[in-house]
Amino acid sequence: MAADPQPARLVRHGLVTSTSEVAFAELAAGRARHMDVHVAAGQTRGRGRQGRAWESPPQEGLYASFVLRPREPWSGAGLTIALGLATLDAVRALGLAPAALEWPNDVVVRGAKLAGVLAETREFDPEDPVYVAGIGVNVLQRAFPPALVAQRAVTSLTLEGIDCAVEDVLRELVVAVPRRTAAIGSDPAGLARDFLRAAGLDRGAVRAELAAGPVTGELVAFDLDRGLAIRAADGARVQAALEHVRALGPA
Repeated sequence: MAADPQPARLVRHGLVTSTSEVAFAELAAGRARHMDVHVAAGQTRGRGRQGRAWESPPQEGLYASFVLRPREPWSGAGLTIALGLATLDAVRALGLAPAALEWPNDVVVRGAKLAGVLAETREFDPEDPVYVAGIGVNVLQRAFPPALVAQRAVTSLTLEGIDCAVEDVLRELVVAVPRRTAAIGSDPAGLARDFLRAAGLDRGAVRAELAAGPVTGELVAFDLDRGLAIRAADGARVQAALEHVRALGPA
């Protein structure tokens, strides 16, 4: 089981394939503890959600993976949302007020992606739950590869006029991650409320992409454990577990 809460232990690397792979290797070797934070100057095979690559040019972004070992297992939705909120907290603390969340935990600025989060677990043991949370934040980039830009709009803190260093982002994240993840057990309703506000889902109609197809209507419930419920225009109530929600945004 995890030890009592302890400060982050920063483990710094040069160029690695992936900070999360380094973190999993340390776990396999029995050397990892709660709140180890593996930080790299660059990555050759940075990973995002759904197998996408994360562009990781050396010295231009924050590439970090947190080892998280709570006393009790966390819900997948709770962890995903807590990490997104922690990353949002960090960039807002540096002055980026327009930053927002896009389902499930991308940090965006006016629709352009600024940061991404990938939470993973392997060979999960409920008696000793372990998660690795990879977080990538675009910090100093002034340009991006054309192939990436063709996929979606992207941005960086520098492009948004925020004058800061990679270390400044890391400092804020090391504070925000334990605070937000602690709320998974102590205040899940607060996490859900903060997520809805950060994603612009606390007012007006929403549109969700579910396994059964798209649905648009009023969001009447959003719970980290029980999922969401939407009242469609015809009055029907549509419910879904959060892990089955492919996309969720304002209508």
